[in-house]
Amino acid sequence: MLSEPRSGRLAAWGNALLAGAVSPDDAAQAIVGEDAAHRVVGLPGEAGPVGLTLALGRLRRLGVTGWRVALPAPGHPLGLSGPPEFNARALDAAEAAVGFGAPYGLVPEVSEAGPAGDVHVEVVWRCLAVREAPPADVPSLGEAERELAEALREATAALTRLDVAASGPAAEAARDAYRARSEAGGEVLAPGYPPRAVRVLELARRIGLLVELAYGGGHGGAVTSSEIAARGAALAPVERVARRAQVAAYNAYVEERERGRGF
Repeated sequence: MLSEPRSGRLAAWGNALLAGAVSPDDAAQAIVGEDAAHRVVGLPGEAGPVGLTLALGRLRRLGVTGWRVALPAPGHPLGLSGPPEFNARALDAAEAAVGFGAPYGLVPEVSEAGPAGDVHVEVVWRCLAVREAPPADVPSLGEAERELAEALREATAALTRLDVAASGPAAEAARDAYRARSEAGGEVLAPGYPPRAVRVLELARRIGLLVELAYGGGHGGAVTSSEIAARGAALAPVERVARRAQVAAYNAYVEERERGRGF
């Protein structure tokens, strides 16, 4: 939850590209991030893999006018609309970018290559047909913001009752990394997103850090299997709310367009 989903980067910068807020090369560079390379396979009209810049341009010409994000988990098809093949691949990847305006979606397949200490991450985006229908279980930005505030209060209270302390070297290192990223002043979303979407995504990430630390910061007072199970029961709804909020934030571009407000 703490890390940014690749489908989120693709949707956010793909939307900025569609809005004319960034150049094709800048959008592709932002989507690739620290990975070694991204390619797209299965693109209509192409027999083999192509680069991101060509792929995003081709999908635009095929009618894609916006990008949504899906972050599904077992039992929770968040952001998906079908068909079964696309849903299955997205569930395996735990994410996908779904085109709006034309029935195409992209699912990332991530691989690593190279020796230990010099590993390079490569991503192949598989282009597949999607069903043009409302995505599953995606809240509005307002709903997501309210849910996050309530989830944060409930999670803090529950973890306090369970005596779960997010402490220790690993937890402190995670907090330091989060603070460093925040202080670096990097954009939470691509240019042009509404401030509320930025606020919702940042809060979702902070709650994701809380969940991550609570899971990984040692057992605290939870020394029995029943107490560990109680921790999981307390955190599962919070994770679900944070994922819903992430999707709502990334999808804000499309939702604003549908309401006729533009970007």
